[in-house]
Amino acid sequence: MTRVALVQVASPDGESRDERISRVERMLMARAGEGIEMFVLPELWAAGYLAFKHYDQLAEPLDGPTVSMCRRVARELGAWVHAGSFIERDDAGELHNTAVLVDPEGRIAQSYRKIHVFGYQSREAQLLTPGTTLSVIDSPLGPLASTTCYDLRFPGIWLELGARGAEVAVVPAAWPAARRDHFKLFTEARAVEHQLWVIAVNACGTQGRTELGGCSRVVDPWGRVVAECSPVDEEIAVVDLDPGRVAEVRAEFPVLGDRLPPEAYPALG
Repeated sequence: MTRVALVQVASPDGESRDERISRVERMLMARAGEGIEMFVLPELWAAGYLAFKHYDQLAEPLDGPTVSMCRRVARELGAWVHAGSFIERDDAGELHNTAVLVDPEGRIAQSYRKIHVFGYQSREAQLLTPGTTLSVIDSPLGPLASTTCYDLRFPGIWLELGARGAEVAVVPAAWPAARRDHFKLFTEARAVEHQLWVIAVNACGTQGRTELGGCSRVVDPWGRVVAECSPVDEEIAVVDLDPGRVAEVRAEFPVLGDRLPPEAYPALG
């Protein structure tokens, strides 16, 4: 079993980024000694997803305060820390919504720049540059991929991650309460379609006039929800996951073997 902590965080308007980073660091360090092997945070929790007018001011390099805190906690606790995502400023000055996974030695094991940036009633697509790469890396839960929030709505990225061998997908999110049902639907659908673990950690609380949806959750490869957080409150939910469950489900119901390669479908008459 691998013990995973879903760290559902709020980003209230009156709290600065640095105050929030310090508070979350205390939250994580308070769970020392519980055998947690991986912590997972939400999307843009440090800056606040909806703080669009401050994105430029709050952007950081990979060695900025958000990732540095996660690296420090990973070393102190000897655990993997998925930093959720942060506003990254690259060497060319462009901004990205970047997810980072840190290993127990405090090294950056994976980074992913969100490919599907969100435009509906949002300035993310206007302010941020989409990513262009995917990766699957080894982890205590098996081959692991990172996606982010809106990516849940696009099956193509999930087909590719499955083809690359992913057995667990981490999904930091800032999904609003108004479409909470969609968050639940897509996390379960992606787990069932690709017979993998989905670890989706959402923001909660209110930013400006928008209520975030909470309900961070883990869905197993059969589509069962094995852990879920509050829809409104900050919470750390700890769950023990079996990395062998993917192989069991895929052997019991070998649907993936019947899937045609992606290029076969457009060729159909």
